[in-house]
Order: sequence, then structure tokens, then C-alpha cells
Amino acid sequence: MAILTDITTLEDIKLLVDSFYSKVQKDQFIGPIFNEKIGSRWPEHLEKMYRFWQTILFEVHSYSGSPFPPHKQLPVSKEHFERWMEIFIETTDSLFVGPLAEEAKIRAKNMAEMFNYKIEYFRNAEKN
Repeated sequence: MAILTDITTLEDIKLLVDSFYSKVQKDQFIGPIFNEKIGSRWPEHLEKMYRFWQTILFEVHSYSGSPFPPHKQLPVSKEHFERWMEIFIETTDSLFVGPLAEEAKIRAKNMAEMFNYKIEYFRNAEKN
């Protein structure tokens, strides 16, 4: 059994992102939503995610943009975000251990909670 280390390089981020989204694509609950939205653009999405996590974890400012707008109209609920987090934590814990791995899980949890809150907010605002 390999000894797990922390996330320290861009290659580590690529491993995390590729492993995570490979599981997401196959997941029966959230996979269809991602696959329908992203379609054949998975390579571009993964590249964007590498830059996003590099910016978040290494403070290398390779990502620019606003991550929320593309998610605003997705047909998702709290349960979808919970499943997303389960897969993210499981993937991270299977590959890495250390402060940046923990930071990645905290950041992912905060992002999932914020996205869920904002999506619900916009849905409720549109009803009124």
C-alpha cells in the first residue's frame, strides 16, 4: 500500500481532478447532470478545474472568472451537492493526506454550500 502524501504539485491537482470527475461522470445520481451540461467539453472543463484548484490551493493565479454563473440554472438540489461532496471527500482521502488535502475538502464544502444557497436564492427570487 502506497504511503499517501499531501497535494504539492500541479500533477497532484490533475490526479485529484481527473479521479474525482471520472467518478462523477459514472455516478448514477449526479453523473447525468454533469454529462448533459458538459457534453463533449470534458477536456476543457478539466483544464479549467486544474487552474481553479491551482489558484485555490497554491495561490498561483491561473484561473480567472466567476465559477457560479455556469451552475446557476442546473437542475440540482441539496442532495446533489451532498453527493458531490461525498465523492470529493472519498477521492481526496484515497489519494492524499495533509494540510492542503484538508484545505481542498474545506474549500469544496464551502463552495458546495454557497452554490446550493445561491441556486435556492435565485429560484425563490424567480418565483416572486
